[in-house]
Amino acid sequence: MVDLEALISKMSLEEKVLQLLQTTGELYNPDESGKLMGNMFGIEIDDYMAWNAGSVLGLEGAEAAIRLQNEHMEKSAHKIPLMFMHDVIHGYRTIFPAPLALACSWQPELAEKASLIAAKEASAAGTHVTFAPMADLSRDARWGRVIESFGEDVMLNSLFSEASVRGFQGDDPKEKDQLAACVKHFAGYGMAEGGRDYNTTEISENALREYHLPTYKAALNAGSKMVMTAFNALNGVPCTGNKWLFGDILRGEWEFDGVVISDCTAIGELVLHGFADDNDEAALKALKAGVDIEMVSTTYYRGVKSLIEQGLLSEDEIDTAVMRVLQFKETLGLFDNPHKGADPKLEEQLLLCREHRDAARNIATECMVLLKNESVLPLRKSDKKIAIVGNYADNKDILDIWRCTGKPEDCISVAEGLQGKLEFNAINGCSDEALELVRASDVIILAIGETPEMSAEAGSRASIELPEEEKRFTESVLQLGKQVIAVVFAGRPMDLGMLNEKANAILYVWFPGTEGGNAIADILLGEKEPSGRLTISFPVSTGQCPIYYNALPTGRPTESLEESTRFRTGYVDAPTFPRYPFGYGLTYTDFTYSAAELSKDTLCKGESITASITLANTGKRPGTEVVQLYIRDMAGSVSRPIRELKDFTRVKLNVGEKRAISFEITEEMLRFYTLSGEYKSEPGRFKVFIGENAHCENSAEFRLFI
Repeated sequence: MVDLEALISKMSLEEKVLQLLQTTGELYNPDESGKLMGNMFGIEIDDYMAWNAGSVLGLEGAEAAIRLQNEHMEKSAHKIPLMFMHDVIHGYRTIFPAPLALACSWQPELAEKASLIAAKEASAAGTHVTFAPMADLSRDARWGRVIESFGEDVMLNSLFSEASVRGFQGDDPKEKDQLAACVKHFAGYGMAEGGRDYNTTEISENALREYHLPTYKAALNAGSKMVMTAFNALNGVPCTGNKWLFGDILRGEWEFDGVVISDCTAIGELVLHGFADDNDEAALKALKAGVDIEMVSTTYYRGVKSLIEQGLLSEDEIDTAVMRVLQFKETLGLFDNPHKGADPKLEEQLLLCREHRDAARNIATECMVLLKNESVLPLRKSDKKIAIVGNYADNKDILDIWRCTGKPEDCISVAEGLQGKLEFNAINGCSDEALELVRASDVIILAIGETPEMSAEAGSRASIELPEEEKRFTESVLQLGKQVIAVVFAGRPMDLGMLNEKANAILYVWFPGTEGGNAIADILLGEKEPSGRLTISFPVSTGQCPIYYNALPTGRPTESLEESTRFRTGYVDAPTFPRYPFGYGLTYTDFTYSAAELSKDTLCKGESITASITLANTGKRPGTEVVQLYIRDMAGSVSRPIRELKDFTRVKLNVGEKRAISFEITEEMLRFYTLSGEYKSEPGRFKVFIGENAHCENSAEFRLFI
């Protein structure tokens, strides 16, 4: 056990502040003259800073990590080991479906498994910390980072965030095959105005506590060791300098004693926000807010000495931040073993091993959502001529930009996944040649969608339609009257235009990961049943954004799902409701629900009510249904959402099988932040909905008495 207080007492102010600096892995690649290469954004870091920095971002590979750690331990003043951090979002080399897709499985245990495998690969490659999970509630399909979120519901977001932390960290992040998790972005980043990344947000404290903060707290309750600041300003105060967020809530109310890290260059950006006059003031405000590590930029190193000399900052405040960083390194076991899990031989064995690829394939099949099926799927053997066309027909670049060290050449394309299982001709792209193949064929597998660069960070879009080339090609294909099965790759909900009306089937596969093509083949051929359900609403058009199921009611609600009525909330040129609602997804069979029933129609504190239905598989194949329980508080001291997901269960039924499904409703499930700011339930009338998605109307009512 290292005496950290004694260690800090031996350090100069410069050495302390450098423990708060995170450099990038590319910085340590020597150029021809043997000098360190310049860093991104033109930020200058000299040799002394580099060899005494506290952590490194984005270094890849066990050999590189071991070599750099050894050199660092030789050259650094106090032999304090480096921490290596990386964006291991949904896989290291074996890439799993993107987080939004993972959530559509409605199986948090799959996110935990994917994170566990990612941790094994990344730790063997020398990584100690991952910048995941992203707990930001996301309601606007224009925002590119919806792909990195778990969707629009606070309950599901919390379950998946917890599961991700458990997978990455295990029982102890000190173990050689585990990573420390960093929940991000604190807070409210998903509400960026206009869906424009890095934009400001306006969220009332009531809404912040009700819908946004619980997911970050869930990740911390699961043990997340680090928190990352958000780029956005929250009600006019940039999060990276927001003392209320990090001082009052995170470290005060929640008693978090771990490390806070800025997002990349976010501290210097406080000047651009108009929140700080210069970099020194930006450093002061971030440190006072409780931000310990500065990612990439150098405002701390350049400004702290002057701030202390002016009496604006004390060295004790720096010591507090340094202590948290050193304690984090001790938590990771780096003082005992600076190399932790780094092992070139194990890295070679684990990366893309058969076990991991099989897991990626199986998980991907659970995440795809069947949006439409006019009895054309699953594909059957026949004498019909099948064509696979579109920009994803035989395209291996099916990973979103959060691919870590994953490579397109590792991936399975749609054509490769179907090879040997189905007779077809394939032309990749949207060319005239591809259209000629369509004309000569009977069944068309149209593999289209966004490119990876169209989503994720800095991937906001003003229009969420198909890219123009694909849109024109799709319209040409649909006009030929062929049987069309659309396989859509995307990092967000999209407006699919004519596909919604004229395609015979639509399988939404997101960015499905390394084994995407094999997983798609499993679904198309019926070797696996589609069971994914949406965790984010699909708008009819971009103009509906943001659109989400758990909105507050208005005084003039829309009464029809199909059309808007004047002088009711809505549009004169489009429906008010989404194309595909939260919770929606089809299977290869049919399910029927009996009427919702309650065990009693009153509830008192300390009691419970059982809500139940009977589910029947009335189709011709076995299948899995996700039965969802929603509750609406009909009146409160503040307006309550139209409905809220409170529970769900996945049910697999054979043909003709029936099963009674029940949910327990307690008073605790009805609590919310009231007008007085208290978290409690209020007496009154409640409506219960049990069904297949957020628009189900199978309901019953009860009253709560307190």
